[in-house]
Amino acid sequence: MTTFNLTQNDKQAHVIQRLLAIATFTALTVLGAKITLESGEVPFTLQTMVVMLAGMVLGGRDAALSQIGYIGLLLIGLPVDARGLGFGVFAGPTWGFIIGFVPAAFVIGTICERFGNKIWVHLIAASIGASIYFTTGTIVLMSVTGMAFVNAFYAGVVKFVMIDFAKALMASALARSPMPQAFWGLLRRGQ
Repeated sequence: MTTFNLTQNDKQAHVIQRLLAIATFTALTVLGAKITLESGEVPFTLQTMVVMLAGMVLGGRDAALSQIGYIGLLLIGLPVDARGLGFGVFAGPTWGFIIGFVPAAFVIGTICERFGNKIWVHLIAASIGASIYFTTGTIVLMSVTGMAFVNAFYAGVVKFVMIDFAKALMASALARSPMPQAFWGLLRRGQ
């Protein structure tokens, strides 16, 4: 009977650790949205770095759940996006990028789970993930603003490619660095 209780307690602890890790990255996405520089239709934020880092640290499933949590906060009207619009963000030109965070985080995390915690894996995974949110973002940007593809591609992708590469490097450094490893290990323990 004691063995069953330990096993049940271990399962509960594992669920609590996963939920805390997911909530941490949801909160970091909110924080990333608030670190903003306006740059036309699409603002510069640190959210994409958080999406990359979530995948690198949490793995595919939990990274995607962290971004679903972020979208949930927007859906209930909390002003946690870059411009403080809350639910209103879904009437604007940037919601395609936000929706793209979910599959991007999942793909980044799945690749990192499969191929390991190496910088080249992180950079390839981040590039593939970025192509996902750039694609969904460009499609919505074109449909909401009426921009031609070339203009939307410049406004939503070209201006951000090098910046997102730098974010991928920073996310990889954070995911692999020794100091935060203990923290990340606590967040993903038991997975």
